[in-house]
Amino acid sequence: MRKILTVIFLAACFSLAHAGEAPTLAVDPVLEAKVQSLAEVLRCLVCQNQNLADSHADLAIDLKNQVREMLRQGRSEKEVIDYMVERYGDFVLYLPPLKSSTWLLWWGPFALFIGGLVALFFRLKRRREQAADPLSPDEQIVASRLLHGDLEVQK
Repeated sequence: MRKILTVIFLAACFSLAHAGEAPTLAVDPVLEAKVQSLAEVLRCLVCQNQNLADSHADLAIDLKNQVREMLRQGRSEKEVIDYMVERYGDFVLYLPPLKSSTWLLWWGPFALFIGGLVALFFRLKRRREQAADPLSPDEQIVASRLLHGDLEVQK
């Protein structure tokens, strides 16, 4: 009797544990595809390293709903992006435009790379100049004795 009750209980649990597919928010799959493509180019303002499509923050969900509503109203994708930039600035764009205020963002890594190459060049040049100084005759004798084990190193 106990086994039968256990089987009935497990069968009831399996029927309740059925995982359904998540309902789509938009009835129109074309609209949802546009929302998804726009969400991939807009940055999450909370997460900052994720786009709206990847973020699960409340603000990101609100922004996705706002994008969906604007597209549903008939606005173009450019109008939606312009609205977001006007409201939140260029920061909301995952790929910020090249402007005077974003030059450091675009060219900074290249400037650091070139600065690193210049520093490496001068360091190698100085090292080469130091290695090029020949040893004096006395230093050569001491070095030769050290290499052949004739001279003990003083501690």
